[in-house]
Amino acid sequence: MARDNRLFKGLCNRLLGMLEALEPGTTLGSEADLARRLDASRTTVRAVLAHLAEKGLLTWEGREKRLLRAPGPSDYFDEDETRALQAQVEEMFLAWVLQGDIPPGTILNESDLARRFGMPLGAVREFLIRFEPFGLITKQPNRHWILKGFTRDFAEEMFEVRQIFEARALDRLLADKTLRADFEGMIPAHEAVVAGDEAAALAFPRLDAAFHALICRGARNRFIADFSRTIAIIVHYHYLWNKQDEMRRNRAAAAEHLAIIRAVLAGDGAAARAALSTHLATAHRTLIASVRWAD
Repeated sequence: MARDNRLFKGLCNRLLGMLEALEPGTTLGSEADLARRLDASRTTVRAVLAHLAEKGLLTWEGREKRLLRAPGPSDYFDEDETRALQAQVEEMFLAWVLQGDIPPGTILNESDLARRFGMPLGAVREFLIRFEPFGLITKQPNRHWILKGFTRDFAEEMFEVRQIFEARALDRLLADKTLRADFEGMIPAHEAVVAGDEAAALAFPRLDAAFHALICRGARNRFIADFSRTIAIIVHYHYLWNKQDEMRRNRAAAAEHLAIIRAVLAGDGAAARAALSTHLATAHRTLIASVRWAD
């Protein structure tokens, strides 16, 4: 497998994150178990294990794989190496539209966008085609697109679908214990936000996106996963966000995340569902109250 493959590098980083919680000398699970936890094929998992063995992180003899040392920062691939090209275009586009003064009705040209983002024209075109069903843009003749805008109706519909998708994903996640280690690994970062660490609180949007993406991974459904990534960017990058009480909101949201995480780890389905419902209701109220709606 080519070492510049973004999927491969991303899976390496995910496995390294899992290994950080283990003591040197720990025997790793089977390839089938690792494939389930990473949501990858066994072939890809073998390539990841071989790469980590080359770096001296583990030994691999027959079926036995044993951790030799804890991963360090230099073992990880840089974030830009692991993010898929389409994800990069999506984040650049939404950050530009939702943070800048880009009014509804603005004409979007594929070539102009490609130059602005420093991305291949084909990647920009593919993103726009795939993103059109979300309702923020619509196609016009001659490679032009029209920005329809982030309206109150759009936000209401978006949160309605979010509630349905994440509730379904949580149900499946509760029945599938393979992601529990990932949830456990998120506890320290959330506790830092709740404890008042200012840097952690300001960095919370990325943690929030990772948390909701992890819930949606429980559904084992590519459409839910794609929706989760898009909604996370919309929620945290829209340009009319009120920053006045951002720290308080982030700490409160982190506490709500912890309630969900602890219920999942305890296997308490009723508590997990109630905590998720409370958190999504809070997120919905916060967004609706924070935006100066043009409509």
